[in-house]
Amino acid sequence: MTRILMILTSCDRMGEDGAPTGFYWEEMAVPYWAFRDAGYKVDLASPLGGQPPADPSSNEDPSARAEAVTRFMQDKQAMQALNATAAVSKVDASHYDAVFLPGGHGTMWDLRQTPAVAKAVATVHENGGVVGAVCHGPAGLIEAKRSDGTPLIKGRRVNGFTNSEERAAGLADVVPYLLEDALREQGAEFESGVEDFCGFAVRDDRIVTGQNPDSSAGVAEHMLSALRDMDRAAA
Repeated sequence: MTRILMILTSCDRMGEDGAPTGFYWEEMAVPYWAFRDAGYKVDLASPLGGQPPADPSSNEDPSARAEAVTRFMQDKQAMQALNATAAVSKVDASHYDAVFLPGGHGTMWDLRQTPAVAKAVATVHENGGVVGAVCHGPAGLIEAKRSDGTPLIKGRRVNGFTNSEERAAGLADVVPYLLEDALREQGAEFESGVEDFCGFAVRDDRIVTGQNPDSSAGVAEHMLSALRDMDRAAA
């Protein structure tokens, strides 16, 4: 069975004394059910293990896409898995066909800063698997390296939460770095949608990235397409 590793943030504050944060519910739940409904097994991990914090504002979305969040919260098995994520340093990423990193501002304080996250991402990709991330989740791709030591995303088309979106959110001076800038500094070819906060996802072979919460479904669709391509190639 195809297995997907989902890595969530363990950070619950923006800085030492900042506002509460964590993972963004929609960015986790929408892809989670897309993968599960496609017949894939999804395992959850986080830098510290245990129950990762959710951004308290992220479960207040009244839109139709919030159905995935409600479905997750009402699923006993899913919630049990969320409450007991594995520490990513204890996970053997070589057992997975894909890795996916949801966003939420918490990721800016721990995904890039946790070497085990970069190692897991690099391992999956090096083994021919699919790497996906959405919104601030691409923070976990920044330190990932290819086998020759070059950045995984160098020369690859990617996106993520843009500088202009961070400024619009009023957090450009709060986050430890600007995600768009950091991705560009690694040599990535950063692409963004025409408008801020509109869904936009990019697939470059086996690397898939999305710009913001509205991009969650698009990232999942691209990842599923990439996984199907892998299956066809192996057949």
